[in-house]
Amino acid sequence: MKLWSLIGNSQRLDGGAMFGNAPRAMWSRWIAPDEQNRIPLACRCLLVTGLDGRNVLFETGIGAFFDPAMRERYGVVEDRHVLLDSLAEAGLGHEDIDAVVLSHLHFDHAGGLLAPWAEGEPARLLFPKARFLVGAEHWARAHDPHPRDRASFIPEIVRLLEESGRLELVQEGEPSSLGDAVRFGFSEGHTPGLMLAEVGGVAFCADLIPGRAWVHLPVTMGYDRWPEKLIDEKKAFLDDKMARGVRLFFTHDHGCAVASVARDDKGRYSAADILERLAGVDAWAVA
Repeated sequence: MKLWSLIGNSQRLDGGAMFGNAPRAMWSRWIAPDEQNRIPLACRCLLVTGLDGRNVLFETGIGAFFDPAMRERYGVVEDRHVLLDSLAEAGLGHEDIDAVVLSHLHFDHAGGLLAPWAEGEPARLLFPKARFLVGAEHWARAHDPHPRDRASFIPEIVRLLEESGRLELVQEGEPSSLGDAVRFGFSEGHTPGLMLAEVGGVAFCADLIPGRAWVHLPVTMGYDRWPEKLIDEKKAFLDDKMARGVRLFFTHDHGCAVASVARDDKGRYSAADILERLAGVDAWAVA
């Protein structure tokens, strides 16, 4: 099994929203904002090749499905589908992916499922051979979003996944088609049924922990629906990964793909052993 960190499209979003409960004087030391108060964010995906003979992609990033006006509104930097370029660098096309695992269906994590925007063209799915794995609880949320996060979902994706005939809803505590090689846990603090995958010695943190700065327990996003619950979930998650030597894979950290969990003598958690990228590295053994 080989692990690859693949860059997708990047964003610049309001730092206050991304660090909801932290003051600007603090978070601006962690990630410098631009003149519009926006910080750089990656949309990084994890590719695992040789997973029982399959190529498995964990998330697809925001992609290039937005029209130009919406792309500007949401701070998407590139106008092409960057993930497709990154797949090509790993020697694959989207047609070679056997399964796509989606932690949740917010557009910055699932938008890359769609072909790039073209005027007058309807939305269409990429990854024609892939099975799409989504948590069952989150699928219900995507069908009936709360007004607070309704704008985070792309109705076309829900419809296209349903029509594909290749949707797999993952239930907590039940096996998936990926077998024992992929372990799933679930979280509620960011969005109901957020699915957290562990594979090859890394845990895909999704929006439970978007990047290094959010490893610090009190730090949450303005987008989190239940911050206190998220902090409790994050502590349990970090304790487990540290005890078993599992590394963290960050989707939104613009400068770090993978890190270990550290904790100082005051009990404060942080990221250590920073890796900027993975390019076909062997899976790590864990307890």
